[in-house]
Amino acid sequence: MNLLTLAEKSMLTAAQAAAIWGYPTRLEKMAIDENRSLWATYTPDYQAGPPLRQSITADLAIIGGGFTGVSTAYHFSRRYPEKKVVLLEAKSLANGASGRNGGMMLNWVYGVEHPTPETIKGIYEATSGAIAMILDIIREHQLAVSYRQDGCLEVKTTPESAEAAHAETEMLNQLGIPVQYLDTAALRGKIELDNVYGAMFDPSEGQLNGAQFIRALRPVLVEQGVEIYEQTPVLKVKEGAEVVLTTPQGEVKAKAIVLATNGYTGKLGYFRKAIFPLHSHVFATAPLSAEQQAALGWHSAAAYADDVNRISYSSRTPEGHIVFGGGSNASYDYRFNNGTAYPNRIDRAVQAMQQTMAGYLPKSQQVPIAHRWTGTLAISFRRNCSVGVMGENRNVYYGLGYSGHGVVMANLAGKVITDIYSGDDEQWRGLPFYQASFAPIPLEPFRWMGYQLFTRLTGRSPRLG
Repeated sequence: MNLLTLAEKSMLTAAQAAAIWGYPTRLEKMAIDENRSLWATYTPDYQAGPPLRQSITADLAIIGGGFTGVSTAYHFSRRYPEKKVVLLEAKSLANGASGRNGGMMLNWVYGVEHPTPETIKGIYEATSGAIAMILDIIREHQLAVSYRQDGCLEVKTTPESAEAAHAETEMLNQLGIPVQYLDTAALRGKIELDNVYGAMFDPSEGQLNGAQFIRALRPVLVEQGVEIYEQTPVLKVKEGAEVVLTTPQGEVKAKAIVLATNGYTGKLGYFRKAIFPLHSHVFATAPLSAEQQAALGWHSAAAYADDVNRISYSSRTPEGHIVFGGGSNASYDYRFNNGTAYPNRIDRAVQAMQQTMAGYLPKSQQVPIAHRWTGTLAISFRRNCSVGVMGENRNVYYGLGYSGHGVVMANLAGKVITDIYSGDDEQWRGLPFYQASFAPIPLEPFRWMGYQLFTRLTGRSPRLG
């Protein structure tokens, strides 16, 4: 990338910038909402519920109040209204990655090796069905949730990858999968991106405010009989025919549990060799009018992502915010010994992400940032996810490792877990996320050393496959 050319292309006088954006051009003149996600700002009246302060029993106890936990509580309580369901959340619903993501509702999953045509079609039908399920839930319960479903783009940054995408699109179309290939002229009709050579467009994908979705479902879950205890971290899990969960002020004895803790799962002693928590940094602009979005070069579509190793992605909310993340090693951090808390020091990350974004949308350098935050993901070595059941008594259910596809896959996981519990899981068997195994990752100190050495030497993400 020629930075001088980029700077020249994006350079506007203060008067020109004010005329286009209506904001001061100097970032420090705007107050930035630090480490509070854009999505959470649209739930300003939400208050976390009270913690558990007694010993109780349950048929199913769910640990975690994100997409996986809330989805499991929703589907399980609808199928089994007679059973007692308890959900325990360490802080507040949607406090983790489910409320701190990039907002993209995407098909597919990562980490699939040598897929057959049947597997490819099965994955697409499962994930596109999950997107439809999310939107059906919003409509059925008349939830106040911001979303859009006008398609997402996977842009190609080399002529070779564009040519391969064209061939892939034709193969997918033969399987009945309705993706489209866009050449540069057609792509610019949707979004005017520099340094790209084509794109794959999926009209069924979109963008979702996850914090609104999860928190709007709380009264629905309560009405379905689910007991929700927020501000209630689980400190210890004792397995057995009856699983005992210890919390700071109480205890739950349950016939079965669900690990819906994703990047935090290692803290409970599970999957420590399978996944590691990766801190992903994201920012969002102030809201832009339709005219301002057009001036930026964004005309239609909910989001785009590129095809580089450290994928960069950007989504556009119905309210006019532009959300951006990824693009370089600066966008991510791994803390020693699976640390899940991240200090609010992401100036360098935001600056790197702004530069990456400007490489695609040069005029974006003039748009002020209003929010920036960090979300903690669960990453496996192959970037695959897994949903299943384990334990000597086969009563520990789980869903984790979504590796950036959690908005859709974690919501689907709740239904899959309910089906596995019911013995009605035939439709999921054979799909790559069903009871999937994980490649082992070295423990500390080799994990931290390996991550730092590999990313700094190569600028890439350490992975198998």
